Amino acid sequence: MTSQPAFNAPPTDFASRVQGTLMGGALGDSLGYLLTHDSLATIKNKYGPAGLLDLSAANAPVHFSHCTQMTLYTVDGLLEVLEWANEGVGADINACQWLAYLRWLKTQGVLVESAPEPLARWIDSQSVLHHQRHPAKACLTGLGTGAMGTVFRPVNTESKDCGALVRSAPYGLLPNIPTETVYKISSDAASLTHGHPIARQSAGTLSWLIHALAVGGMGLREAAESARNRAAVEPSADPDLLARLDTALTLSTLDRSDSSRSAPEPLCGTSLTDVLGQGNLAEEALAIAIFSVLATANAASSPIDHFLQAVRIAVNHDGASEATASIAGSILGAFYGEDALPPAWLTLSEAPQLIRQLGSQFIRLTAG
Repeated sequence: MTSQPAFNAPPTDFASRVQGTLMGGALGDSLGYLLTHDSLATIKNKYGPAGLLDLSAANAPVHFSHCTQMTLYTVDGLLEVLEWANEGVGADINACQWLAYLRWLKTQGVLVESAPEPLARWIDSQSVLHHQRHPAKACLTGLGTGAMGTVFRPVNTESKDCGALVRSAPYGLLPNIPTETVYKISSDAASLTHGHPIARQSAGTLSWLIHALAVGGMGLREAAESARNRAAVEPSADPDLLARLDTALTLSTLDRSDSSRSAPEPLCGTSLTDVLGQGNLAEEALAIAIFSVLATANAASSPIDHFLQAVRIAVNHDGASEATASIAGSILGAFYGEDALPPAWLTLSEAPQLIRQLGSQFIRLTAG
């Protein structure tokens, strides 16, 4: 087993890192959702040679996708566990997460008669979460079985998409527990909808990375390398995940004096998606997000500048732009806290009060 960071109490700026992670993910998601799965050629045709650069380019109100919807339900599932704990009652974390995702499924108009009927919570009444925002098919079908998927009773055994990955950042925000426990909680929760090992391992790797940043205070590259090393010691570690992570780490060290560009087309003579994938699969989305964050770190003049540069790279490619940018935004929010969030984007964002309220509840129950 790789040595894991010894993280205990949350850092003094923990509240900012929690809010930064949640809002950073939502902002990246919102920019990417303007593109859905447009090709890079289509993006440039719409927005010019540099691609999509700013939320202000939207011709209508800005929305986030299912990535943020399910992330917020991840937070709410954790809140229920923490509420029970504060009353001295132990709760099965994965069961609470399953019930939280079943409540999300109901907001999408899907009722599963064979599944238990979860008690409603405050989040379920928020109308913004009832919109259907292109949810991942595996999330719908996995929850729709009515059975609680586990590692030992997997559902969607062939599903490798990024649907479980994009909702996993909040697990990394849990303080006062070992990073290895964070990895297990996250990968177990991925099994609720995605039975393929690479989906579980990618989710656990992202949560490990977020925990190393938001709770452990590691640097970006140090945390990314730590997460990659944890992925490598997983029993039956998926070689595709390791290959994508290694490529992202290596490419991000190359000289990029022109890193302010949105779309990093010339990468060793090829394109971003040629070497890292389109982001539709879990390992691809994680690799693109990590590359985007690390490749822009040295040239950034401020946390906000870094956020803008990284998220622009994360959306301007062929593939799942909302997923890759959501993950990149979460990573930078975990690292910088709220200092990374562009104020102009916050004024355009969807339901920021909802996101902040859930973050505040999480902070109160974990850090006081």
